[in-house]
Amino acid sequence: MPTRLKRPAIWRPLALTVALLGFQGYLGFSAIGGQFGIENKTQILLDIDQLKGKSAALQAEIDVYRHRATLMDTRRLDPDIVTERARALLNMANADDVIVMIDPVSGKPLSGKFEELPADQLTQLLEANSIL
Repeated sequence: MPTRLKRPAIWRPLALTVALLGFQGYLGFSAIGGQFGIENKTQILLDIDQLKGKSAALQAEIDVYRHRATLMDTRRLDPDIVTERARALLNMANADDVIVMIDPVSGKPLSGKFEELPADQLTQLLEANSIL
């Protein structure tokens, strides 16, 4: 009795070959043109530089706020700075302070001399500028 040998099916190795070639093509495309591929490397490097710049700016801002917070520390307050800021905020002066009145329009001192203005002239200037 003759025996017939069964030939293996060709479609299984062919399908496997096609699938592997397709997968290899996908990996090749992703390596070159994908989101993290060679073509997008320059864009990624530019983004990194921009983010480093933003990070440096934010770190500088954080350092400024840290410095301002340490200035508020009661153990480190300079009494001269505190009194200066308090007088500036309250529009008050110390008896030893030298006060120079400035014309708000021109920005120049009202008198270039070191002599006192008469009281009536000072009152007129204050009324004219509506400070009183």
